[in-house]
Amino acid sequence: EQVRELRDTAPYAPASCRFKIYIIDEVHMLSTAAFNALLKTLEEPPAHVKFIFATTEPEKVLPTILSRCQRFDLRRISVAKIVEHLTHIAKQEKVTVEPAALQAIARGADGGMRDAESTLDQLISFCGEKITEADVLSMFGLTSQAQVISLADAILKGDAEPALRELNELTSGGKELRRLVGDLLNHFRNLMVYQVSKGDVALLEISEAEQSALAEQAKLADAAAASRILEVFAECEYQLRGAASRKILVEMSIMKAIDAASAMSLNDVLDHLQQLRAEGGSAAPVPTAKSPAPKQTAKSKPAVAVAKQEAVATPVADAPAAKTAPAPTGGPALWAALMDCLGPFVKGNFAEAHLDSVESGVLSIGFPPGQENALELANNPKTLKTLKAKMAELGQGVREVRLVKAATPANWTAPAPAPAAEVREEAAPHSTDAPAEKPKPKPSKGPVDMDEFKNDPLIKKALEVFKGHIVDVRT
Repeated sequence: EQVRELRDTAPYAPASCRFKIYIIDEVHMLSTAAFNALLKTLEEPPAHVKFIFATTEPEKVLPTILSRCQRFDLRRISVAKIVEHLTHIAKQEKVTVEPAALQAIARGADGGMRDAESTLDQLISFCGEKITEADVLSMFGLTSQAQVISLADAILKGDAEPALRELNELTSGGKELRRLVGDLLNHFRNLMVYQVSKGDVALLEISEAEQSALAEQAKLADAAAASRILEVFAECEYQLRGAASRKILVEMSIMKAIDAASAMSLNDVLDHLQQLRAEGGSAAPVPTAKSPAPKQTAKSKPAVAVAKQEAVATPVADAPAAKTAPAPTGGPALWAALMDCLGPFVKGNFAEAHLDSVESGVLSIGFPPGQENALELANNPKTLKTLKAKMAELGQGVREVRLVKAATPANWTAPAPAPAAEVREEAAPHSTDAPAEKPKPKPSKGPVDMDEFKNDPLIKKALEVFKGHIVDVRT
């Protein structure tokens, strides 16, 4: 109805002024019917009529209205300008205001000059001719910058007990938790920008005291850590809107922020894993547990004595001198020899690979389809250098080692594990008289030596990277 009245009175010229100006605040709250009623006047406005539409959500205004208006985006006023203007007002009113109090008022106004002036007016009425920072904080439930910095220091240093004690003191003093979390968000945002800009305070609206605090805190955390803490408190601010136990929620968020400050990012974990895989080529393999020699029991002593008597009665012919095993030249034997020179982590990348060819001074190792990630991890200078050195050790020096994409050969099978060495015993001429001895069962693989396993450098490094502990070891 008011829009219709406006539309009817707009054509009439003003009585004394040049223009008739209509200011509509929060124009996005108008209904669709009101917009439609106003649209005709906007399409063909009289020469003496001007409309000013103010809104904080321009995206909710109908496009037909926006297309007929000039847009002016108003920005927030900086803290420095608000402080300057409030200082001027205080001088005119002959009121003494502490600089820290002016900073607190400007910070609470959040870029709005009208809110800052209203706050100063209330303080003058309440406090008289002298206003301190404590007056501002107590009246509006704000948190001092020193308390915010102290709480941020405890979070970055990982001191949970001082951080929770600081929070308890703030809540006991009547501080609003949502505003406190907002102050922490703003502080860690400043820390992140300070780190990214390498100390350029021109991007920040902070006091000199906060500048020195950020310089010290920048030594405790990098931009990534500040970003993780920001995510924690941003989630906390969102959950505070409907939380019943706000203090508990903020305490949990502080504990999460302490963990986030010292946590390792996913990229850092992947970089450490890649480094471990690369170092695995030259690192010593994980020591395997030695099988204990079978002890002779009291019952088996007579059998040993008989065997010794037989050995004395019938001397065994001298065994031929042991010949050095020829170096493998190709096939599964060469592949097994190459894999033996690699560490356990690096060897895993070659699980599906195979020996492709050795010709013209080039060792070619093929990776079947679907093993692109393994090929990429295996293709690093240290691993290639280790394989090249092993080929030279086997007497088949190559000038280059190539890892290529290739199909697995149909006639190639993975080499079987090397059988345990067995001592060949020649039967004595009169061995038919002695009862045939049953073949001794192969000794089972002994248990893993946990001390050697835990002290292995590679295992120690993996536990340090993942901050874990060994639960079980299976062989």
